Order: sequence, then C-alpha cells, then structure tokens
Amino acid sequence: MKKIKVIIIRTAGTNCDYELKSAFELCGATVDRVHINELISSKSKILSYDILAVPGGFSYGDDIASGKILSNEIKYKLGDNVKKFALSGKPIIGICNGFQILVKMGLLPKPENFEQISTLSYNDSNKFECRWVHLKTEKKANDRTLCLWTRDLPDVISLPVAHGEGKFVADKKILDDIEKNNQVVFRYCDKNGKDTVYPQDPNGSLNAIAGICNKKGNVFGLMPHPERYIYALQHPSREGYDGVYGWGKKIFQNAIDYLK
Repeated sequence: MKKIKVIIIRTAGTNCDYELKSAFELCGATVDRVHINELISSKSKILSYDILAVPGGFSYGDDIASGKILSNEIKYKLGDNVKKFALSGKPIIGICNGFQILVKMGLLPKPENFEQISTLSYNDSNKFECRWVHLKTEKKANDRTLCLWTRDLPDVISLPVAHGEGKFVADKKILDDIEKNNQVVFRYCDKNGKDTVYPQDPNGSLNAIAGICNKKGNVFGLMPHPERYIYALQHPSREGYDGVYGWGKKIFQNAIDYLK
C-alpha cells in the first residue's frame, strides 16, 4: 500500500511545522513542508496530496489579525483547489494559527459556502496564554464523534495551548447551527469534564469551544496543540494512552487510518 502523502503549508512566521511533520511521519505518512509561494506557482500541486495541514505559529507576524494575511493568500490564490480538497472528503487540519486561518478563509465551519462567518478573537485575559488545558471530547452523534480526527478518544484529554487570539466567536444563529450539527469537537473543561472558567478556559470562547469541524467531519480546526503531545513524557504528569504515546499522536493516527 502506498504511503499517505501530507502537505504542510508554511510561510514567514510559521513555527510549528517541524513538530507537525514529525507527528505525521511517526504515524507512517510521507510529509512535505511546502512554502505558500511554491503552491501559488503550481496551483494544482495541492490536489496530489491526501492530507492538508496548516500549522501553528505567527504567520506574517499576525499583522492585521492572527492568520488573516495567510488566510487571504490561500483563499484568493489557491481557493478553488483548497475548496475542492475539502469537499472531496480528504482530511484537513488547522492548529492554533492554522485554525485561525481555516476560519478566516471560510473553510470552517462551512467549506461549501467558503465565506467567513465566525472568527477567533482576543483572549478575555487580553494576554498570551500558554499552559496545559483539559478538553471534553464531544460525542453527541450516537455516542461517537463526528470528526474523523478524534475517533476513539476518551471523554476528557489534555493538550497544551499557546495563543493570544483563541476566543471563538460567532453570532447566535451560526453558533446554534454548529451545535445542532454536532460540529463542536472539543470544549474547555476541568479534569472531570465539567464546565470551567479562566484559567482552565484560557480564552473565553463562546460555549467553551476549543475545536470544531465541518459537517462531514474531515475538516478540523482547534486551538490546542496535539503536535506538542506526541509522547507521554511530554506531559507534566507523563500521562499517555499506552504509556508511550500522548493523545496528540492518536489524533494524527486517526487521519492516516481513515485513509488506509
């Protein structure tokens, strides 16, 4: 069986692409880190890959707003192929700055519309927040997550966050649609899965949203960093699902297994 091919889009200010590459390679994929300019010069190249990943960092220094410049660059120079990639059912993930980019280009929560209808705004604390948080895995659809990336996760996991603009915001109608369609993937919570407040909820997102997916479950964006919790020893308490690996690895392995 041929290896799954992953493309990681990078640009000035991207700084989590190597961790993301390592995570996918550990799961058995072939991974290319490709600069946005190279993709623009060969627009169809992106369609030759099986998984698209947009990493964390501070793309273009987060000028204007976090992820805004790169989101516009992708949408208006690669938009047709990116939309085609999403609607084909291929897995797409955006982490932290990557989540901001997916939302601001309109790939989440409705890639079929491809218009921005939500955003990630400044943390309620008005400062950069960096710590481990607990996340509740939503499983409303027949006790199973809609998102292909988070299948077979326990009810509560922990991942690290590191962001200044992570507050998920949308108007009531959009928020109600996301909830009704089971598109919320992760919510900030305490260690027992209960509702929580700052600092366990690092940004004040509406409905405590930490990650969402599209209605098909293949496009996934989240503020926490699964690529920073691949090994159990990366956790302050050395937690892990088998004594060796962290829950971050399971997220990436799910996408690889889904395609196989």
